[in-house]
Amino acid sequence: MSVHSLLRYTIRLERKHVATHLVQWRTLSGADAVNALRPFYFAVHPDFFGQYPREREVNENSLKRLNGYLENLQKPGSRLLQPMKLTFYVRDTKDSSDTQPELLTSGFRSVSFTLHTNDVLSTVMNVLKSCSLPVEHMKGLEARAETPKGPAEAGVPFYRPIKWDKSYYTFTGFRDPEQELQQARRVEPTLSLWLRNNEPEATKKHNASLPRREELSRLKKELCQQFDLADIRWQRSWGVAHRCCQLQSLSRLSQQNPEALINLQGHTVVFADQSGMNASGHVILGTMDVHHQWTKLFQQLPSYRSLQQQTEWLKERISLLLGGTQVVHMERLGPVQPIAEHYSTLSTFHKNLMSRRLRLHPRSLQGLTMLLENDRSNPCLHEMGHFIIPTNCNPPKLQVFLQSHAHEARQRTKRKNQLQVEEEAVMKQCLQSLSLRSLSKEPSVSSSQMILCCKRLVEQRSPLMQGLHICVSHFYSVMQDGDLCLPWDWKS
Repeated sequence: MSVHSLLRYTIRLERKHVATHLVQWRTLSGADAVNALRPFYFAVHPDFFGQYPREREVNENSLKRLNGYLENLQKPGSRLLQPMKLTFYVRDTKDSSDTQPELLTSGFRSVSFTLHTNDVLSTVMNVLKSCSLPVEHMKGLEARAETPKGPAEAGVPFYRPIKWDKSYYTFTGFRDPEQELQQARRVEPTLSLWLRNNEPEATKKHNASLPRREELSRLKKELCQQFDLADIRWQRSWGVAHRCCQLQSLSRLSQQNPEALINLQGHTVVFADQSGMNASGHVILGTMDVHHQWTKLFQQLPSYRSLQQQTEWLKERISLLLGGTQVVHMERLGPVQPIAEHYSTLSTFHKNLMSRRLRLHPRSLQGLTMLLENDRSNPCLHEMGHFIIPTNCNPPKLQVFLQSHAHEARQRTKRKNQLQVEEEAVMKQCLQSLSLRSLSKEPSVSSSQMILCCKRLVEQRSPLMQGLHICVSHFYSVMQDGDLCLPWDWKS
């Protein structure tokens, strides 16, 4: 072998060794990632935003998306992921960097950043640095990342609760979230005491909001009748004044350019963050968009309706292939899923099913429902009775899973329907018995929790609640329009 050939061979070996070392260094297990993100979880955990429902909601949704991104990076043979923009409200914690941006008056700051890295270690570093949180503790993890992890350790799910020894918090100076939550619970007042202290303020705010409430009701009724709208909704829990401004803006557009709103006939309009059409076929109006962008959307509605029809056709084909199981889409407070994205998911799933012939009786799974998720690796049965299925699930394995869990799914669905009927009845009883103006709940409150809460409210029968707007949640709060948020497990 010549000297030149030997040199090239040596260089190739060194490059291979360096590349292998870098890949190993970039490997970080799920358990290590959770440990590394502990300061971040302490700073953004939704439980610490009880008095700020909007910020709590934003953090909950962003955490779900972040955890999905991290889980995808852990999957074997994962491809390049699409960049993902996230927004968090970060609390002022002791472990925050001294160079952090100026805090809001409420004690937290808004941070937005984009995930674009393709390994767990870089992603974790990106999150911590973007939130101005310390990364010194990452040095030990970087050293551990050089050692290959076993399959059991590599598959640890993200964002699971870990109880650390109290000495950890004493040594590092970090705040113990469990201790803070326990302290919050200890000082949590009884319902009667809290009502006595806050009912006057709620009544004052409610009386001040009455003109805006009447204006909101008038505008909504007027627009629905004028353009034959099915309904007008809001994705977020904006205040009455904010909602009035949004309807007034739509009303001005209808007066300036009534032809632009013709295509809205029969649709449900939802005010959200971005304009478009969602997976349920509702017209989404971005609250930050101008009239020109709304008008452009209205002009595109015929093509959106065509895409929606194709989506319904795909659902029917999938149902025929899966014994009558219906693909459903549940509206949540999370990010709106565009109709194009929903169609793409259905199309991928349908092609996957067509690749392998299934042997299912056409009506063997009639009455069952399923959700499709791109970020999931294994199918599961939700406690409410619907299946959650990965888009790229293996068809034969999917058939076995559906058939083996069909009976349990029917039992859970039946139980869910019974709970919903009982919930509606007890809410109606509570509304009438306490002479409330309205009674609602946050989506995170389950039917069983709502039933228990309402029964206890009827037994308590507090006269201070008469004429109030009550929202059952996980915390106490007086909202800007006089609505009262009560925790479902309030103390008596």
